[in-house]
Amino acid sequence: MAERVDYQGDGIGLVDDKGRCAIPASLRQALAANSPRADGKDGGTVIVGVHPKQTCLRAYDPAYVAILKAQLDAREALHTGEDGEPNYNFKRRGASGEAVPFDGSGRFIMPGFPRDYAGIEETAFFWGTMDWIEIWDPKTLMAATDVDPVMQAACRYHCKQKGIVL
Repeated sequence: MAERVDYQGDGIGLVDDKGRCAIPASLRQALAANSPRADGKDGGTVIVGVHPKQTCLRAYDPAYVAILKAQLDAREALHTGEDGEPNYNFKRRGASGEAVPFDGSGRFIMPGFPRDYAGIEETAFFWGTMDWIEIWDPKTLMAATDVDPVMQAACRYHCKQKGIVL
């Protein structure tokens, strides 16, 4: 793979009772470029896990795992105790994720625990953050006090376009 494509874009996905949802087109294109299937068909693999700080999900391509691991290794090294023992929670929080396939239309199944943790039921808001995609329950995002208001405004916009009442 050449240079990684950044995750930029946003949108709403409807979630069915089995957790199936479609990644919005702008983000799906970047994800497919970063994780092409070996057989050349549309789709690929997305890793979905809980966000290490927010009550939402974080999704990324398999190649990002090496970047994430290097970041976590560096952070762990900076926070080694006087006895040489690392703070194991950095990797515990940062390594959450389950690889799931997505098809050419961006449909994938959100893993059960992460979806439950984030409170995602019928609607999922997707937001590209360059390195990964955040997936939020819209009501949780609207109640959050430590997120960018532009992201909240985008979520309100997309919900309004789909007739979703917040």
